[in-house]
Amino acid sequence: MDTLTTTQQVRLLKRVTLAAFITALVLLAIKAWAWYKSGSVSLLASLLDSGMDAIASLIILVAVRYALQPADEEHRFGHGKAEPLAALAQSVFIAGSALFFLLYALERLFNPQPLEHEALAITTMWASLLLTLLLIGYQRHVIRRTDSTAIKADALHYAGDIAANLLTLIALYVASRGFTQADVWFGLAIGIWIGWQAIKVGREALDQLLDRQLPDEMIEHIRHIILAHPKVWGFNDLRTFRSGPTVHIQLDLELDDNLSLKEAHAIAEEVTAQLQQAFPHADVMIHQEPASLRHDPAHHRWLDAHKGDG
Repeated sequence: MDTLTTTQQVRLLKRVTLAAFITALVLLAIKAWAWYKSGSVSLLASLLDSGMDAIASLIILVAVRYALQPADEEHRFGHGKAEPLAALAQSVFIAGSALFFLLYALERLFNPQPLEHEALAITTMWASLLLTLLLIGYQRHVIRRTDSTAIKADALHYAGDIAANLLTLIALYVASRGFTQADVWFGLAIGIWIGWQAIKVGREALDQLLDRQLPDEMIEHIRHIILAHPKVWGFNDLRTFRSGPTVHIQLDLELDDNLSLKEAHAIAEEVTAQLQQAFPHADVMIHQEPASLRHDPAHHRWLDAHKGDG
């Protein structure tokens, strides 16, 4: 991930959330017109998905701007929880759209109706596919530079839209050649796909809201950085979690018993700087303690790691 200033990160996130919202509105408008003219079930599935996209993108637009506000007296850890909270709300909207559509598609399965204006519907889906691809490309660019959870959630379901759009195109091509029930079956498949995306987004959001520990590979990277310092004997009680764009890292640093308070503080500051270089915008909290406590059975430890042991 690139190192950005706070101002650059704010500007980039504001732009991408606005772009997603505008794109969702455009897709909603053109799909609504095409569905009204054709009556396609699979196109209605894509329309409902775009409607939820518009609502979800609006939530993300507001939540990201709130999450980027700096910490204040009432929110000492910042406002980062707004991102996963928005992602969780987004997953609920997506799940609701999937359930509503599945009921509608089942009704059409038992009461089939012919399609009209297939060419208009197909042209609309090609245009939707192109717009979605352009948006996802921009979102992934922003994710690489900011690692934003909310944008990841937004990009995830737009990536699902690619598959949904392709399925809709296939359904329309098949239905235009006389197999009208194919439109309904493909629509059901799209509805199930939308529901699955809702579950994935919701799980990731809950992990952040419940302060789940960072992935193992990130933990190992943190461990390597800490133990790379020549004056660090080990560490324990490592706690990590993510809150929106901020990674929180807390630990006890094991140092030589004979160091002065000033020397111990300097070492902790150096380790903090190394961690923040690896994880931009990280909030690092380090407590220094005598290394002799590592052998005290009454001392609670998450990890007791000496450099020579690794």
